[in-house]
Amino acid sequence: MRIGIDLRCLEEEKISGVGEYALEIVRNLLEIDRENQYVIFSNSFKEKGKNFSFLENYPHVKVSRFRYSNKLLNLLLWYFGWPKLDELIGDADIFFAPNINFLAVSKNCKLVTTFHDLSFERFPEFFTAKTRLWHFYFVNPRRIAQRSNRVIAVSRSTRNDLNEIYKIDAGKISVIQHGVSEDYKIISRNDSKMLEVQKKYSLPYKFILYLGNIEPRKNIESFVRAFSKLQKDDPALRKYKLVLVGKTSPLCEDMAAKNDILAVGYIDREDRPFVYNLASLFVYPSFFEGFGMPVLEAMACGTPVIASNNSSIPEIAGKSALMISPNRSDELCKAIRNILSNDKLYNRLRERGLKQSKNFSWKKCAEKTLEIFKDIHNS
Repeated sequence: MRIGIDLRCLEEEKISGVGEYALEIVRNLLEIDRENQYVIFSNSFKEKGKNFSFLENYPHVKVSRFRYSNKLLNLLLWYFGWPKLDELIGDADIFFAPNINFLAVSKNCKLVTTFHDLSFERFPEFFTAKTRLWHFYFVNPRRIAQRSNRVIAVSRSTRNDLNEIYKIDAGKISVIQHGVSEDYKIISRNDSKMLEVQKKYSLPYKFILYLGNIEPRKNIESFVRAFSKLQKDDPALRKYKLVLVGKTSPLCEDMAAKNDILAVGYIDREDRPFVYNLASLFVYPSFFEGFGMPVLEAMACGTPVIASNNSSIPEIAGKSALMISPNRSDELCKAIRNILSNDKLYNRLRERGLKQSKNFSWKKCAEKTLEIFKDIHNS
């Protein structure tokens, strides 16, 4: 087989959770499959970023990177359905899109797409007008899902949304959950880089961590209220600070600026395992998640987790996190207090999280994805 993969999401230096998925799934596909030929499609007017360097280790990979204007290419793909991306890279039996973007492929090329969530359908009010326009009018995820020969959903929750909202036949959807990188693990406090990372981001000695985009869907405002109440009512817990890691949405800039919290912005990928290890507690109070990768990463680093009891999070966390309603900041405040004041509960969640994280593997994710490629190629 000749398999084309769209890696435009790796052009940005600061990759998101979707970029993390694309990076790991491709890396593991190339490790387990040396028989088929892979062709990477990407496009950016800028110089190629460092995220593509790992591809140099694989002789069965060709990189077809173009330097067109993204605005022009997207316009052509949206309005004319041209150029066909499989033809642009020299033909492909299968074209795999690990995230939703402007795309068009020829009729003879099988298309496999990964849907991470339909949050823009479930909660449009959490997105800017520009983002809503991008999803609904230009990219048109519904049309992409319908055109796909197979759709990968990263959770049962996302599969159900695809079936319910887009009416995609359940037999066309395969649930393949994310893995967790081996970089996320317990790191010794004596590791020299631990102190280096702490100083690099000016992190406090004891802190409660949130990592992810800082946007309305993530329910950060409720988290800040819960933390403020904790600080007011529990003098013994005032030694804990609140650290928010991630890109701040324009819809949350005022909130982040007005509250006494430490927002450190984006942190380098190689530093994240150290930040999880430095944290006393990880909180993920999101209103909706297609998967919730930070929950898994925190668990793999031995950090106890509090997370919302909605969408995909319960199937990812299992019984290894303290689950709360995202609509009740008082419930979140109580959960934080209980964990930080109860060593027995703290250690139990820590051990359960470590065990739960071992159920998720990028290699397993890649193996299941390769099975889909073989299945549709032979059908």
